[in-house]
Amino acid sequence: MTITKCPTCGSKTIRQVRRNVVRESQGHSYTIPNLEFYESPKCGEKVYDREAMRRIEAHNPALAKQSAA
Repeated sequence: MTITKCPTCGSKTIRQVRRNVVRESQGHSYTIPNLEFYESPKCGEKVYDREAMRRIEAHNPALAKQSAA
């Protein structure tokens, strides 16, 4: 997937980045290491492809509990 324009603000400066992302679910923080996604420096919008979403879901403790049940 290649994104050349931010879907929120329309900026053409959206870029692909790779970094550790900290998220929160049900009051608990978790980190997705080295996650690759697109981010607009103008508005901060983040766009995740399918692989990034799979990695986010795999690290989310709330979803891990559901799949184990």
